[in-house]
Amino acid sequence: MTAVEPGRPERRAAAVPAGPTGLRFGYGTNGFANHRLDDALGVVADLGYQGVALTLDHDHLDPFAPDLARRTAAVARRLDALGLAVVVETGARFLLDPWHKHAPTLLHDDPSRRVEFLRRAVAVGADLGAEAVSYWAGVRPADVPPAVAWDRLVAGCATVCAAADAAGVQLGFEPEPGMLVEDIAGWRRLHAALGRPAAFGLTLDIGHCRCLEPDDVPDCVRSVGAHLVNVQIDDMRRGVHEHLEFGTGEIDFPPVLAALAEVGYAGLVAVELPRHSHAAPQVATRSLDFLRAAAGRAAAESGEPSDHPGGG
Repeated sequence: MTAVEPGRPERRAAAVPAGPTGLRFGYGTNGFANHRLDDALGVVADLGYQGVALTLDHDHLDPFAPDLARRTAAVARRLDALGLAVVVETGARFLLDPWHKHAPTLLHDDPSRRVEFLRRAVAVGADLGAEAVSYWAGVRPADVPPAVAWDRLVAGCATVCAAADAAGVQLGFEPEPGMLVEDIAGWRRLHAALGRPAAFGLTLDIGHCRCLEPDDVPDCVRSVGAHLVNVQIDDMRRGVHEHLEFGTGEIDFPPVLAALAEVGYAGLVAVELPRHSHAAPQVATRSLDFLRAAAGRAAAESGEPSDHPGGG
């Protein structure tokens, strides 16, 4: 047996059961931007997470670099060897345009680069066996009228839905503060405009609920439980869109985890801390410890057994 490197935790068995709430915790690779993807996956698995939210980016399975099928197959083997589930995220900042963050979106005059990216993300998701492929609307360009932006979004989402349906991939559309669809009400409107396709589910960021939703965070979870296919989790303060480490914002997490368990959510609950790559292993360690403790409290408060170490 290979000796464990100094300072490195011994890897837990791949088939670790879920914690007392039955939830599975993951970590977003956008919080490991300074790591090679193989190394990031190894750290996440070593810590005891059960999955990753994989943001396709320059250094993390670039969808526009050569030999995408071969590289995707290698990542799939790595995930399988580590026992990690995966969702695919598409929020890379400068992947499509080196000058403009997130551009182009589905709302721009020429969204073709974004559409192609999302098609490739769907194909990667299918090849990885991803539980969901997540994306968002984008910020409305100042020179694009709201009605035009909305029509472009619906048309673009219809194209992505068709690709996902053909590939057998589940989409998770994320309301994002400041974007054309920024809240649950906006997702409902878009879902209806698309004809409520089965492939078009909801990605819910728990921090965003605290940031701008009118309802309490657990009530937000309950209101969309039937549509949840992907959950991102982080702390946040009211009215401030800043992803914070757990315990440094305003969210009471045991009731949130209890609500996720109550609605029967079975997907990944992935930590979303995209500005913490400078201390990724330490932040990921603290995050899982926090989530395990919160899951234990949630189970205890609901009267369920909580003697399992939880959540990894």
